[in-house]
Amino acid sequence: MDFSKVKLVVTDMDGTLLNSKSEVSDRFFKVYKQLKKNNIRFIAASGRQYYSIVDRFDTIKDEITIVAENGAFAMHGNEELFTSELPFEYISKTINILRELKNVYIVLCGKKTAYIETKDEQFINMFKNYYSEYRLIDDLTKITNDTFFKIAAFHFDSSETHIYPAVKQLENEMQVIVSGENWLDISHNNANKGFALNILQQKFGITKEETLVFGDYNNDLKMLALADFSYAMDNAHPNVKSISKYHTKSNDEHGVEIVLEQLINSRK
Repeated sequence: MDFSKVKLVVTDMDGTLLNSKSEVSDRFFKVYKQLKKNNIRFIAASGRQYYSIVDRFDTIKDEITIVAENGAFAMHGNEELFTSELPFEYISKTINILRELKNVYIVLCGKKTAYIETKDEQFINMFKNYYSEYRLIDDLTKITNDTFFKIAAFHFDSSETHIYPAVKQLENEMQVIVSGENWLDISHNNANKGFALNILQQKFGITKEETLVFGDYNNDLKMLALADFSYAMDNAHPNVKSISKYHTKSNDEHGVEIVLEQLINSRK
């Protein structure tokens, strides 16, 4: 593999860089030092809340670019690069549809924090893994003093089966993405990882031919399409495997780190 053109590495988090325990490996931080030495930029792009991503990159958070909330919000160090806000009239409409569904948990994702209205302990214990900052409130449709990026809906069995059919009708107005086995995200039409990556490629003066992307789920499809070096994890959704040029091992087998080590070794 000729990695000589690569100037930018972009990776999804859950199911991709993170292992099943939601950890970033020491092996990654070692290879990141080599990326930095070789002037290769690094972007972490996730459906997660910004604070949750930063927590996992604490030692390098000022050096990397973070794309949060599925592309709705991006930061480089302390610099805010862009936001794609979800208009509040869409929020009320969407929440009311989701409230009609059984066993669906709703998260309103704001710039200041995330908001939930359920007290279900099983959900909250799981949810805290993805959201470092959150508030429990009585009514999600009554919050006004924040900027909102997306609505995340969760089902313990399958978001694709139990949530997507009910919100598919919203696709003309908003972006509806099955972002994981249990999660579905609803956001501004421009709030996707592909739109975010396109902005950042232009900002950094980096082309598709110079970009390497890793992903595992449907919310990664648009950014994978913007990279000549597109990698699907072994544990990826079939849609991701079908459009990616290359495959690597699973997130629990250091699939990302293996490819990055190959990239670094090719520069020696």
